[in-house]
Parts: sequence; structure tokens; C-alpha cells
Amino acid sequence: MYVGVDCGTQSTKVVLVDVDDARVLGEASRPHRLDEGEGGRREQDPGEWIAALRGAFEAMLATTGIDPRAIRAIGVSGQQHGLVALDESGQPVHPAKLWCDTETAAWNAELIQRLGGEAGCLDRLGLVLQTGYTASKIAWLRDARPEAYERIESLLLPHDYLNFWLTGERVAEAGDASGTGYFDTRAQRWRHDVLAEIAPELDPERVLPRLIESHEPAGIVRPELARELGLSDGVLVSSGGGDNMLGAIGTGNIRPGLVTLSLGTSGTICAHSPEPVVADSAMVANFCASHGGWLPLVCTMNVTSATTRIRELFGLDLESFGERVAAAPIGAEGVTLLPFFNGERVPMLPEANASLDGLTSVNTTPANLCRAVVEGATLGLRYGLDQFGHLAEGVHEIRLIGGGSRSPVWRQMVADVTGSRVICPEIADAAALGAALQAAWCHRGGELADLCARLVHLDEASRAEPEPASVAAYREIYARYRHRLAERHGIH
Repeated sequence: MYVGVDCGTQSTKVVLVDVDDARVLGEASRPHRLDEGEGGRREQDPGEWIAALRGAFEAMLATTGIDPRAIRAIGVSGQQHGLVALDESGQPVHPAKLWCDTETAAWNAELIQRLGGEAGCLDRLGLVLQTGYTASKIAWLRDARPEAYERIESLLLPHDYLNFWLTGERVAEAGDASGTGYFDTRAQRWRHDVLAEIAPELDPERVLPRLIESHEPAGIVRPELARELGLSDGVLVSSGGGDNMLGAIGTGNIRPGLVTLSLGTSGTICAHSPEPVVADSAMVANFCASHGGWLPLVCTMNVTSATTRIRELFGLDLESFGERVAAAPIGAEGVTLLPFFNGERVPMLPEANASLDGLTSVNTTPANLCRAVVEGATLGLRYGLDQFGHLAEGVHEIRLIGGGSRSPVWRQMVADVTGSRVICPEIADAAALGAALQAAWCHRGGELADLCARLVHLDEASRAEPEPASVAAYREIYARYRHRLAERHGIH
């Protein structure tokens, strides 16, 4: 038996997988609280991740009735980019600043300049720094919270922190490390010189975790924790990785020709590459994969986080919201919503606000506003897919994951907006499944592709084919969306 954990923005999910019988035995989740404030502050208490992991693990065991002593290994997926800075006793010096925190936009702009602009970033890191990355969070902590900064002994990412809690080991792997902003994504090594630009007082040999390969274990579960959880001694913890990297594994996206698109709190698009990539757009991140190779990726910051705001504004549950979206026509009768409630990463607008255009006394209806926010989020992902340029050529299928993928209306919208066939895996929580598959790969050896072939099953009932008339209609609506981007933000 193998356990996969996914620590996301809104909750931590746990799945239990039986590799021999090729089935998922059970799953459970527990929520987190997000602390939001002025200026784009978005933080969480890492202690809540641990409490949620414990709670979800216990709930999963209760529903399955499985003896935890049968568990052989655990894999952890985590939301990328979050800064977990620890003191000498292993306690956070400050709440974790998350991927969606835009309070550090000015620090990110300064870092890009210090590194020599986009060209300098590409030369040293293989990608261009973004506000959501970890680097600017450290710089912000240095200036805004010097008393906390002075106590830093370790710099970890969320999944690294949970591995540390499980094993006592401070390790990292290339996939998640790619999003720190002080890691060379081509050579797959820390850039001590870049960290020195960010935090000259910190000794990189002391504060940075030891790098391991994706197939290597992070360690074994601490004996005292194993007893608390009812585990046997010697339960292995795999390297783990970022949620996008483990989501790719959980959708079988470990070879060229596929695209994984996530309709989660944020939206991500990624495709496997056996070699480092140099994209036509600086918005495409040359991330490493958590199974070997690379995972060029685009991330938008406003997907279900945006749709939830409009849904709750009208007091609708998910079913009623979906009915409103389906009731409105394609294009929402001229209503366009740029859903940049959290700023935006793609396009690069970290300090942007959401905007609503095209309202009249006739088209201002709840149904049109509900449709407009879903279309705005989806058109933003289409904009992100455009940034892939030649990297998206030859893609024959989009594998859709995340909470939004459960909506038939949204699945069809993705197919029509992108002009591509869309299908969902049977397990929507692909990052947690990918973590369990990586744990099995790390424990058993062999080929990860064989494990994916056995455990990653596609849900044929979810398949959506692009409809020619709708594709043509969305071509015009996408042009309207791009026009609004140009008018509002100068993005062409």
C-alpha cells in the first residue's frame, strides 16, 4: 500500500493506493485557512498543513479500514513556491508566504534588474523570475521582517517542510526547487550566487536543503511519528515534488505529446520535455519534472478562486452556479470579465485588479456574470497556451484536472476555446495520486511509466470534443478578450 499526500492552497488531500490490484482504496481531505491582507498578502500557518495531513490520514484509514502497518511508502506533493523559513529548532520564523502572494512584486522587479533583466535571469536560472516565486519572498522578509529574517536556519518549500516533519531530513528535488528563483533549471543545481543577491547574510551551505534525485527517498518516517500514526518502522518517504510536477505524473503526462491543464485555485498548463526548453515567451517556465526531464509550465492565478468569488456573491452552490453558466450563451451576451482578483502571473500583471466590461441594462444578469467569469478564466488559460508556441505543436490531447474539471459545461468550454480534445483522469486529485505513484516507484524501483499505465485511468464519460460552431464563436470572443487586455493593461 502507498500513500499520496497533496498539500494545496485550500486543503490537504490523502489517497491510499494498492499498486498490485491497480486501484485507489480511499481518500480524504481536510481544509486550510488562508490569511489574506492588503497589498496582496496571502499566507498560511504551516502548522495547519500538519494538522490537516493528520486529520485526512486518520479519516482515510477510518473509511477504508486498512491496517496502516501495510503502508510501505508515502509521497508528498505541495503547492509550489511557498516560503517556509525555519529557525534552529525547526519552527517557522514567519507564516508561509504562498505562491499567490503578490506583496513582493516590487522586490521581484528589483531582483530581475539586479540579475541583468530577463536575459540575465535566463542565463543564470533558465527562466525569468516571477513575483510568485520564493526568491522575492526572502527579499521581502529581509526588509519587512528583519527580526524573523535574522533567525533563519533553513529555507524550505511546503512539500520540503512536510518531508522534514515526516523524516527530520532537509532535502529538496529539482522539480519543486525549479520554482524558487535561485535554482539553475538546466544544470539542476542551486545557484549560490543568486541567493547571495537575495540574501547576502545567509550561508547557502547552511540554509539550503540537500538536493536528491526524484527516484531517491527523502528518508524514512521518524520512529516516534510512525508510532503515532500506527505505521510500521522503516516506512519510506519519497522525494515528492511540487503539485504541478506530481499532477503530471498523476495524469500520465511523462512523455511528449500530452498537455495537463489544471482548473484549480490557480490554472496551470504543462507538457513533458526530455530536454531543457527555451520558450518564445518568458512567461513559460522551464521547470524540471519530478520524475526526470523537464516540465515547461504556464500558471495563471485566477481560476476557481475567481469563479468562487462570483458564485458566493450570488449565494449559489456549485450545482446552481453551473446551471447559470449553462443557461447563458457563449460570450455572455457581450460581458467580458478579466478575473485578476489576485493580480496575475500570465500575463505578467502582479498588481492588476479584476475588471468587468460590456455591461448594459439588458445583459447584466446573474447568468451572464457567472458565464463571464468562467470564460474569463478559460480564455486566460488559452492565452497561456499561446505562450507555448512551438512547444504545444503535436499535442493531441488535453488531460484536465482540478476542481473545475468536474463541470461538464467547463470541460466543453475548454475543448471549444482551445480547439482540442479534452478528457479527465478517473482520479481528479492527480497530484495526490502522482505522489503515491512516485512513492511506489521510489520503493519498488522499475519504470514509472509502467505504474502510470496501471493506475492512471481515463474517464471516457468526461470526454469533450471541440464543436466547430463553438470553436468559431470563441475565436471571436478570444479576440475581444485580447482587445480588453490591450485596452486595460497594454498587453498585446
